[in-house]
Amino acid sequence: MRLQFILSEIGLGLRRNLSMTVSVVLVTFVSLTFVGAAGLLQIQIDQMKDDWYDRVEVSIFLCPEQSEQPTCAGGEVTDEQLDALRAELEGPALEPYVEQVYFESKEDAFEAFQERYADEWWAQGVTADQLQPSFRVALVDPEQYEVVSDVFTGRQGVEDVRDQRQVIEPLILVLNRATLMSAGLAAVMLLAAVLLITTTIRLSAMSRRRETGIMRLVGASNLFIQLPFMLEGAIAATLGAAMAVAGLWFAVTYLVEDWLAQSVQFVDYIDASAVWTIAPLLVVVAIGLAAISSVVTLSRYTKV
Repeated sequence: MRLQFILSEIGLGLRRNLSMTVSVVLVTFVSLTFVGAAGLLQIQIDQMKDDWYDRVEVSIFLCPEQSEQPTCAGGEVTDEQLDALRAELEGPALEPYVEQVYFESKEDAFEAFQERYADEWWAQGVTADQLQPSFRVALVDPEQYEVVSDVFTGRQGVEDVRDQRQVIEPLILVLNRATLMSAGLAAVMLLAAVLLITTTIRLSAMSRRRETGIMRLVGASNLFIQLPFMLEGAIAATLGAAMAVAGLWFAVTYLVEDWLAQSVQFVDYIDASAVWTIAPLLVVVAIGLAAISSVVTLSRYTKV
């Protein structure tokens, strides 16, 4: 009997404030979509870091025949300089930091160049002598790339020391800023959702003050009186969360997996399973919004 009464009260409240309920659902949907987008972006960033940082190499480019660098004043790197650099890389001082060392000769560099740019017209006139040898150093911990860079920067026979993180980190920075922007917009929208849910619950409580008074007179508890209002907000917020999860799933499935992954193939993108990872969080946030709004409102507007 009590359950039937509570369900009837919930239905009555939702019908009386239908437009406000729809507004709550939509605002919750938009706000949680931003929250979910921020979460998915962070998952994508972490996945890219795990994938790319493990493959980060330090490239030590040796002096070619003609170079304006002071360390190449003697011309092309000599065999003695090459042996000294190799011994340094394979020595005990760098052993804790270096996982593997690969030497790329001019011929190796030319072969890789041809494979990569075989179809480019401007690459047809390039010869092996125009390229330079290099050491490719795989690190035990990619975060410690500066150790190798500091050792070989400025050494005779070394033209330049480059770390692949210099290419990766600008993209990571852009994605991090996009995450912060999404999180900021989500915070604003969540505040709007709390205010709107609070207003909806207040209007529903005020429109039923007579029924609330009668329930007080017959000895109904505070929880029994307030429960229908709390469930109204929770239902509306949960519907908004469900719409947000559905929207994010469609976005990841059709925009990321079917379109973006086919257009830009060097990135390992997240898939729809990431949406299900954050879906419980979105539902918890939605219920939390309803709970906060209910606590703020019902203690005042259900008193008789």
